[in-house]
Amino acid sequence: MPTIELNGTRLYYEDTGTGDETILFSHGLLWDRRLFGPQVEALRLDYRCIAYDHRGQGRSAVPTESTIPIDLLALDAVALIEKLDLGAVHFVGLSMGGFVGMRVAVWRPDLVRSLSLLETSADPEPRKNVPRYKGLNLVVAVAGPKAVASRVMPIMFGRTFLEDPARAAERDHWRGIIEGNAKTITKSVNGVLQRPSIADHLPDIQAPTLVVVGDEDVATTPAKAKRLVAGIPGARLVTIPGAGHSSTIEQPQPVIAALRGFLADLPR
Repeated sequence: MPTIELNGTRLYYEDTGTGDETILFSHGLLWDRRLFGPQVEALRLDYRCIAYDHRGQGRSAVPTESTIPIDLLALDAVALIEKLDLGAVHFVGLSMGGFVGMRVAVWRPDLVRSLSLLETSADPEPRKNVPRYKGLNLVVAVAGPKAVASRVMPIMFGRTFLEDPARAAERDHWRGIIEGNAKTITKSVNGVLQRPSIADHLPDIQAPTLVVVGDEDVATTPAKAKRLVAGIPGARLVTIPGAGHSSTIEQPQPVIAALRGFLADLPR
């Protein structure tokens, strides 16, 4: 699948499906485009689906700088939309991808036909979390992600997924992806920890917006999702039972249903 040179970097992306409308999938921290595998597989029957890896993650290029700012990732997304000549897209962002999507929607409303925000927040990283996450990041820089995977899993996934004996193989698979990150993932973590708030700009989002949150999410809690809905004009909230911070993996079918329903209801 292709890579593309833009905004001083090289991004990897996968482009599948057919349809007059395009969905752009923007993943969360520590993951890559595979985070949306079930959703792409289902929605590509009706939409062109593009899932890409952020700068510094997955198969995309890693910069030399020690921090990858969220604002820079948003500029990358703008450049990707423009360089692929996609027009206005249905932007689907989870966690970090949501940070990106909100910025794109505020800065370039002409490029966002609709906005779906999964397990994300408009706020900066809570102060109480920063020392803990900085500590984990330091361990990663020295020993690699495998050294912290056991502590990261309960942040990324809810108890329903983590405690289900029938899903042990899935847990091992996704833990392996976390452990497979290079030590340079610290650059992306720094960007998340240093991100500025965009809460004051939520009323500026013009695109129809869906907010999705897992009821077991401890990283960006349901309360934060409700703040998004209160701040974005006309936003719709869907809560996914039995999901934590990675609902696309933990409860893929309810997420697909929520996206399908939201997209089907949009004016054509």
